Amino acid sequence: MKRPPAPPGRRRSTLTDRVDVAVETASLVAAMRNPRVLLAMGPAALRGLVLHRGKQGRPTEVRAHHAALFDWSYPHDHPEMRSLYERAKENQWNGATDLPWQTSVDPLDPGTPIVPLDFLDRDTARRSGISLTGDEHRRLVNDVATWALSQFLHGEQGALYAAAQVTESVQFFDGKLYGSTQVVDEGRHVEVFHRYLTEKLGKLYPVNDNLYVILDALLSDSRWDMKFLGMQIMIEGLALGAFGVIYQQTKEPLLKALLRGVMRDEVRHVHYGVLALREHFATLPEWQRREREDWAFEVAVLLRNRFLAYEVYDEWFLGTRVSRKQWRSFVTAAPGMRRFRHVMFHRLLPNIREIGLLTPRIRVRYEKVGLAQYFDGPAADKITGDEMVAALEADRRPLLEEKGD
Repeated sequence: MKRPPAPPGRRRSTLTDRVDVAVETASLVAAMRNPRVLLAMGPAALRGLVLHRGKQGRPTEVRAHHAALFDWSYPHDHPEMRSLYERAKENQWNGATDLPWQTSVDPLDPGTPIVPLDFLDRDTARRSGISLTGDEHRRLVNDVATWALSQFLHGEQGALYAAAQVTESVQFFDGKLYGSTQVVDEGRHVEVFHRYLTEKLGKLYPVNDNLYVILDALLSDSRWDMKFLGMQIMIEGLALGAFGVIYQQTKEPLLKALLRGVMRDEVRHVHYGVLALREHFATLPEWQRREREDWAFEVAVLLRNRFLAYEVYDEWFLGTRVSRKQWRSFVTAAPGMRRFRHVMFHRLLPNIREIGLLTPRIRVRYEKVGLAQYFDGPAADKITGDEMVAALEADRRPLLEEKGD
């Protein structure tokens, strides 16, 4: 099969593809059983899944409605957050000078691939009805890796804005001080991912619609704890796992150094979210806690669907005989993507449990979508960034599974 040369969005989708998109979108919305969750996420879902606001080629305006909380007494009111603040100051790094940008990057060089070829193996593609030549296989694996790094970049831009909002609205003054360091961290992450994609890979995929929905919903929400839940626990937690998968598998030295620095920062960010929400959610009225529990579940489903890489499908196969259903079967079963999902949810579900949002009521819904195996791991405050990187470098997965993030 010849790869069509047209860029994303140039070809027309088939009727089967359009029906598949509509059914998948409707199923995501219909799954939102809690009316408050539907009210909170419905407008963002319309803007992201139907109007495709993230793919219109121009800046997107998201209206924020949160309150900024001032504390004129400047208390030291959270020792663990103050400790995180001190650690963050000690571990700042410069993305422009501390990474080996002089490294020549050729992602199609078999000696230094971004991810190995078996990340998306040809046998799984063939079983899904997708036939690839050796050259097409190499380029497709590279494009999917580039797509994943693009989504990391888009998520980091959302994290930059969310960190600024959280710093304004968080209830702990020590949390505000720590939050200021996260704003710097996220700005650095946007810088290094964008530079790598544009200067080294020469390609940038648009934001995935499911990721756009989550960013839109949490940045426009007026409640400070929902911003924490959406960004610090959900997006940052899953991203940390995804970074670890690529870090272990990549042979490209610049990307490995970039991810090493980013992961050290991200471990602190997830820990910050657990500290802020663990006690807070325990004090909420039952109906508010249930709303947040349902919201976290819906976001987990959206994030799982985020990694179906439809943007790559649109570029390669839109309007061809390869359907979205075949692509979905391929991406779901491919070894690298299975590893992605395992590590991401192995990191996420224990943190949701730690902050009190994994009660028996909601566990049933996680079980129905196949995520029950991730319930019992340890939460984010059990390992430092340096310990995580050392474990990944030594491929000591038992340590990671024992100690968590």
